[in-house]
Amino acid sequence: MPQRSDNPTPTLDVAVGVLQRPDGRVLLAQRPAGKPAAGFWEFPGGKIEAGEERVAALKRELHEELGVDALEAQPWISREHAYSRFTARLHLFRIPRWRGTPQGREGQRLRWENPGAVAAAPLLEANHGILRALALPRIYAISKAAAFGEQEFLQRLRGALEKGLRLVQLREPSLPGPALAQLAGAVCALAHDYGARVLLNSAHEFIAGVDGIHLQSAQLMRCRERPSVPLCAASCHDREELLHAANLGVDFAVLSPVLPTRTHPGAATLGWETFGELCRGLPMPVFALGGMRTDMLDEAMRHNAHGVALLSGIW
Repeated sequence: MPQRSDNPTPTLDVAVGVLQRPDGRVLLAQRPAGKPAAGFWEFPGGKIEAGEERVAALKRELHEELGVDALEAQPWISREHAYSRFTARLHLFRIPRWRGTPQGREGQRLRWENPGAVAAAPLLEANHGILRALALPRIYAISKAAAFGEQEFLQRLRGALEKGLRLVQLREPSLPGPALAQLAGAVCALAHDYGARVLLNSAHEFIAGVDGIHLQSAQLMRCRERPSVPLCAASCHDREELLHAANLGVDFAVLSPVLPTRTHPGAATLGWETFGELCRGLPMPVFALGGMRTDMLDEAMRHNAHGVALLSGIW
């Protein structure tokens, strides 16, 4: 599995629940006195017993710790973290629906936190990467300026930003360098006004002002280290590419094609079941691309996706 440690200490499998309210805030619990790392904050969950299914363990732990019953558990990411005496393998599930009001049944304090600006401290070290992943939006838009013209596209971008879009990839292979640089400046200025981030497709020369790079699959496989940018994503089409992206430490990946598209009718697609299998056990979030619409978000998240990437369905 990606991020496997060379530490010879025992590995402890843990089921972890991310309870998230409609306003985006997630539930953190403080480890109570008398337990290891008392006073540190973490996501609720606990050890998976021998022979126990991950979802069953998660539901048991949430009921025991918080007094809530998870009505839905969406598989998300798996991450490993080496402590001094053991390695924790965290299997994370997003919990969008539950029954009951969370209470600290073991005496632990609880807080609802914004994943991008957590005030609770200190955090268990393993949770920092989880919070960065949670702060990623669930919709990732890919530009289509060549199809609409620059001004029309910028108007459509503004409309999408006003509706909540916060992550954009600039991919315009038909635009020459000067025209692309001009467009990038306008896109970044507009996106940054709304707190959105812009990634530049790696087919283009780097342009100052963008927030990161999106690696095409061929360039991804040539990389031996993560590009030194604040945000790095990668396009993948199979498990090998996903594992390489994970080993590089990219912030997220896009896996395609999931469903048929108008631009490639009759092309082979993954389908939801294969998509979910390919994403299982990865440490980074994965967006589904290919035939996606915003109303497919729940379906995507039930199959290990962080969210959906859209080329046509967003503009």
